[in-house]
Amino acid sequence: MSKDKKLVEAITSMEEDFAQWYTDVVKKAELIEYSSVKGCMVIKPAGYAIWENVQKELDRRFKETGVENVCMPLFIPESLLQKEKDHVEGFAPEVAWVTHGGLEPLQERLCVRPTSETLFCDFYANDIQSYRDLPRLYNQWCSVVRWEKTTRPFLRSREFLWQEGHTAHATAEEAEARTVQMLNVYADFCEQVLAIPVIKGRKTDREKFAGAEATYTIEAMMHDGKALQSGTSHNFGDGFARAFDIQYTDRDNTLKYVHQTSWGLSTRIIGAIIMVHGDDSGLVLPPAIAPTQVVIIPIQQRKEGVLETAAELAKRLSGFRVKVDDSDKSPGWKFSEQEMRGFPLRVEIGPRDIEQGQCVIVRRDTREKITCRLEEIEKKVKETLDRMQAEMLERARAHMESHIYQAGDYETFQKILEEKPGFVRAMWCGDEACELKIKEDTTATSRCMPFGAKPIGDRCVCCGKPANRLVVWGKAY
Repeated sequence: MSKDKKLVEAITSMEEDFAQWYTDVVKKAELIEYSSVKGCMVIKPAGYAIWENVQKELDRRFKETGVENVCMPLFIPESLLQKEKDHVEGFAPEVAWVTHGGLEPLQERLCVRPTSETLFCDFYANDIQSYRDLPRLYNQWCSVVRWEKTTRPFLRSREFLWQEGHTAHATAEEAEARTVQMLNVYADFCEQVLAIPVIKGRKTDREKFAGAEATYTIEAMMHDGKALQSGTSHNFGDGFARAFDIQYTDRDNTLKYVHQTSWGLSTRIIGAIIMVHGDDSGLVLPPAIAPTQVVIIPIQQRKEGVLETAAELAKRLSGFRVKVDDSDKSPGWKFSEQEMRGFPLRVEIGPRDIEQGQCVIVRRDTREKITCRLEEIEKKVKETLDRMQAEMLERARAHMESHIYQAGDYETFQKILEEKPGFVRAMWCGDEACELKIKEDTTATSRCMPFGAKPIGDRCVCCGKPANRLVVWGKAY
């Protein structure tokens, strides 16, 4: 067997074992390495470069809405965490505690932040005095720690990278508008940059964030039909403000509590990119997020003029993220590696191509080969990348829509979830007991109540009682 084939055959087929396929891809594409810290991963350069592009694209979008970046402490005193009871109860099983400083026991335990609501609230209590101080629109890029029992690279680890936005507003209306605004920022980012279609909606009370009045979510469907919660935006109302005494003097000279929001997206979105677009040869990265958009592979590179022409093409394509693979590996190996790593385009150039004044462009997603005149390379690369980005979104949307079903009775509902990968739209009465029964019977959970969804009946799919809430249900990561 050739080395070229071994590179790809090291990946388990996704149809054979999707979970193993995912693990093979993140390892073989060198996105991560397991660390000696149980449940934590090393994000390698190829993986971190994707996260850097996520940061760059999102950070720009945040700042366009008036958000500024800050940095909060890593540790939270236990007494501070206890101020908001719902929040503590929600995170208690996942919290990691620091009990010693050096050799001395601490007088008070410190929590390693699972999220930073309490830190922002403590800060806001001193920082906000007047209506003139509002709104406060802050975000931080950081890592957080949650002591997960079962971990998987990117999808669930004990320490992960994310951003968490925290805002404070004078009115409930402003807070609600900001909550929805940031959810829309996430949805647009996923669709325009990651080529991942999402369903926007509200979480049920059981699934909402601890301490929130309302949690909104974007839900994406992976290739295997499972859901991945890809970003959330929470309206806290004035609950945290009352717990932490965050008040401001309004224009009428009366004291009022602020209304707050929080919103976050993490490195699990890299897992979504892999599972929505990847194939049996490895990663397939959307051009807008790919750290390398074009890899130029010289054929018979020892022959005169080949490497020089490849370097000239790279110079002309400097407006894109481009590199030349001039390593001493065989062209077949380089092709396999390009496919494994998901680079959107490869440009093949050899002696015969140079003689004919052309090169060959190959798309990673469809493997379409395009013969291109050398003088048209810039135009053709841009056209091909733009078309690839749009078509990847179209394919992902078609896949999602073809795997969303409807059920009006419990027997049909259970049968779909047992036999077909994907989501099920069904009515729900609002009783948590039905939500729990569905999870127990099918392992599916309520993903969200989609915005603007029309009812598909008037009876709960579980108990048959009157219902006016349409819910998207599905098994999830």
